[in-house]
Amino acid sequence: MEVLQRTANRGSISTGGYEIGNSLKLERANSEQVRATGTTDSGNRKTWTFSTWIKRTEISYNGGFGINALFYAASTGIQINSNDKISIRMYNGSSYTGDLLTTQVFRDTSAWYHIVWTLDTTEATASNRIKLWINGQQVTDFDTETYPSLNDEFQIGEAGAASPIRIGNGYWGTSPFSAYIAETHYLNGTAKQASDFGEYDADSGIWIPKEYTDGGYGDIGFYYKFDNASSLGEDSSGEGHDANGLVNVTSADQATDTPTNNFCTINPLINYYGSVSEGATKFLHTSGGDGWESFVATMGAGTSGKWYAEFKFVASGSVDNFIGICPIDDPDLNRGADHFPYYGADTSLDESVGYYAANGQRYIGGGGSAYGNTWAVTNIMSIAVDMDNGKLYFAKDGVWQNSGDPTSGATGTGALDVRGATKPQSLGAANYTAGQDILANYGGYTTISISSAASDANGYGTFEYAPPTGYYALCSKNLAEYG
Repeated sequence: MEVLQRTANRGSISTGGYEIGNSLKLERANSEQVRATGTTDSGNRKTWTFSTWIKRTEISYNGGFGINALFYAASTGIQINSNDKISIRMYNGSSYTGDLLTTQVFRDTSAWYHIVWTLDTTEATASNRIKLWINGQQVTDFDTETYPSLNDEFQIGEAGAASPIRIGNGYWGTSPFSAYIAETHYLNGTAKQASDFGEYDADSGIWIPKEYTDGGYGDIGFYYKFDNASSLGEDSSGEGHDANGLVNVTSADQATDTPTNNFCTINPLINYYGSVSEGATKFLHTSGGDGWESFVATMGAGTSGKWYAEFKFVASGSVDNFIGICPIDDPDLNRGADHFPYYGADTSLDESVGYYAANGQRYIGGGGSAYGNTWAVTNIMSIAVDMDNGKLYFAKDGVWQNSGDPTSGATGTGALDVRGATKPQSLGAANYTAGQDILANYGGYTTISISSAASDANGYGTFEYAPPTGYYALCSKNLAEYG
């Protein structure tokens, strides 16, 4: 487990220059999926390779979801179970003759995982008939380990199967998946290895994508890049095997959060009474009653650099809302709502700062003082954090409060001080009323309605308001350069 965590891809910059521009956001609650083939398609049922990159956005800890199916046809496929372990289940039409369950768990929602699954039942050695790689390392330790018989055939690739090949669903379409998914290859009739699709970065030792160049996709194989928003099921393999169905998937589900540029999202592992959805950019206050609830980010604004994010609250006239920052390692974040109710509340370190909608005040240590204008659910709120100078700015619909000027540097015109400025900061939000949502936009994906599509100076992120000069989206490439 430790090795997998150490080599996890958090969006390294590929030294080989191979870039992945887009991913597809899949949402369990919407049963979003890609139907890769129809029931009349047929192919090799003994040998294949499936390679994809995923970034999980919802986990069993946050709701006990059960099976999250990634790649399936009928009762054969690969999934992540409710215990956050990867499972491979293979049904030959009469029985499950292939059954693997990892000992490792995969719960890191801040990183991208590369998954490669190969089948070759023509192999003489049983353990060679199914192989699984995670982040370039072959998995050899399993809680359950049953291999198929020699020359066994399975439902993926079966003509007339009761269920088509699905990306993001399975078990007859009843086990949807929540994740970003990118760079998805299916080679029908060919068994490859992880090293055909990825490599270790020479400088960092992180497993990163590389271009697949060997061809050979077979009768029903495909390569989905998710780079064409008007046709997210477009096959880039050259075989012309476009997906024959996008279920509840639209152009709005395309994201720029990828294995080569990993964006900040909401952390589903750290919340008390809340659920996270929509690519981990939407927080729903799920408490049985009203009370302050906060969320925190998966990435902290670095101890240097300048950083930007946007937030919007979805409610019916509520003004009991906060945006703010705090050190991402604040110990109170892990203790639930009573210890970290909102940004600016009194924590053990007293290092959070919040901006309250109801009265426009800034809060530190649980106490408020005059700062800016009140704001409501109709407004898009912005946070700009200058970690080089320890300064913090808040904006309402693009107007910086307290006559603030985020480009004023050490002068800090209209700024608040960043408390705990030697620590990476979480840019987050809180609300009081149960059943209400908060939408976050760190740049890689959001459900906030965006009309201007502004990016930072490096061209990263999609925001409603342009980040101030010198401020950047919280993503791995920017953090590597400035953070």
